Amino acid sequence: MVAPGPSAWLIPQQAEQFHLLDAVGQIGVLLLVGLTGAHLDLKLIRRQGSAAVKVSGFGLVVPLGFGVVTGLLLPQSLVGNRDQTVFAVFLGVAMCVSAIPVIAKTLIDMNLMHRDIGQLTLTAGMVDDAFGWLMLSVVSAMATTGLRIGSIGVSLALLAGVIVFAVVAGRPLTRTAFRLAARSEEATPTIATTVVLILLASAGTHVLGLESVFGAFIMGLLISGYGKPDPVKLAPLRTVVLAVFAPVFFATAGLRMDLTALARPKVLGFALLILAVAIAGKFIGAYLGARTSRLGKWEALALGAGMNARGVIEVIVAMVGLRLGVISTEVFTIIILVAVVTSVIAPPILRVAMSRVRLTPEEDERRQAHLGLVQPAPVLERVG
Repeated sequence: MVAPGPSAWLIPQQAEQFHLLDAVGQIGVLLLVGLTGAHLDLKLIRRQGSAAVKVSGFGLVVPLGFGVVTGLLLPQSLVGNRDQTVFAVFLGVAMCVSAIPVIAKTLIDMNLMHRDIGQLTLTAGMVDDAFGWLMLSVVSAMATTGLRIGSIGVSLALLAGVIVFAVVAGRPLTRTAFRLAARSEEATPTIATTVVLILLASAGTHVLGLESVFGAFIMGLLISGYGKPDPVKLAPLRTVVLAVFAPVFFATAGLRMDLTALARPKVLGFALLILAVAIAGKFIGAYLGARTSRLGKWEALALGAGMNARGVIEVIVAMVGLRLGVISTEVFTIIILVAVVTSVIAPPILRVAMSRVRLTPEEDERRQAHLGLVQPAPVLERVG
């Protein structure tokens, strides 16, 4: 990510051209969120049971509370001419999200996917992601319609309506669409169906005054649970999104950053405060959830480290907040800083913690099954 100054030599400065670039980035982020939802394993969430509920619950409530309180206490000079309550709720949402793509990549790189803690971290992160998109839609509605009780009630009713529609009508429609696409041996129908459904769902929630990424995520979950497309056929779409669309989105995010703001001692101080709140909130929440699930302290520390990675999800949340006018450029830059730092510190802490957690026989069997040495167990052991 680059500062706006040097990038002016490379990026068109005409508003029309920049908006076109921004539109490409927005399409990319919708497809990225949709594909993230499509790759979630809903069966894994059900298998993890109460431990996943406790870890994700504490991992949501504690950082959300920390973020809201911090947002309410920050001075008006940082908030600007914005509603401080909406700002505080948004900051709470930004503090409680986790980045599934970063978590999954870290677990794979460290060969931890076969470990109970690895699977629990991924499961709790999935729940956090779902809650984060839901809350982001609430904040979006609050920012556009105000804090009137009636408006908030209507927004919550619309959210509930979207979920009900997804369950009642979305499931059979998704199943039918992908069944028709699967008749072809080519990947094109499956890719086209995926793109069209994700964009339609995004447009639908946007029309209702909700955040468009919420619709993309809901459609991703429907694709994962009921569309069940062949992963091989979706691979080209994922490659294009990650190699073309996502970089454009991150570039547009970088263009909106103002790194010079961090040179001001006051802004830098608030940046360090928000970073500390973000890290502590996730660590404390995940640790409490793990300990109430009767996991050891090193396992709890590993969960806190894994779920602390904010990565791409935090960047998306920050972009939404800036677009809605909920946050200033300075706060946007701070949140991007949180995304980068938490993603960098997560792997080394996770490595240290997991080196002190003994490998169980069930985990060893899963490891060997992954390597093709033995047949995999029919059902994963439940954590907690």
